[in-house]
Amino acid sequence: MSSCHGANPCPHVDACLAEAPDDRKVVLTRLRELCRAELKGFTEVMAYGMPTYRRDGVAEVAFASQKQYLSLYLLRGDVRDAFAERLAGQDMGKSCLRFRRSAGVDFDLVRDLLRATAAAPGPLC
Repeated sequence: MSSCHGANPCPHVDACLAEAPDDRKVVLTRLRELCRAELKGFTEVMAYGMPTYRRDGVAEVAFASQKQYLSLYLLRGDVRDAFAERLAGQDMGKSCLRFRRSAGVDFDLVRDLLRATAAAPGPLC
């Protein structure tokens, strides 16, 4: 998705995933599958050059392939707070969970974070 940034961002998630590096394509596709399965009632869109999931027009989750890592953006502070113990050893930014290696993505944790996000609306960071 690094190729989706810049002057000509990908207009569709399918195109963005197709352009991802081969070593990340499987993981990004799995992240998308989890988002689509767990975020019922959300709309999948491209925003800021990455797949983004909105509820009632408000972005709550997104993911991207960055130069040095894969990022899962969790824009709900209440969900991050509820998972503080499980997130304690993770590489976290203010609103993102970073995975330095594709093999390091904890899909069980991602699924649980998505389920908690979908359970009810909450405040964004």
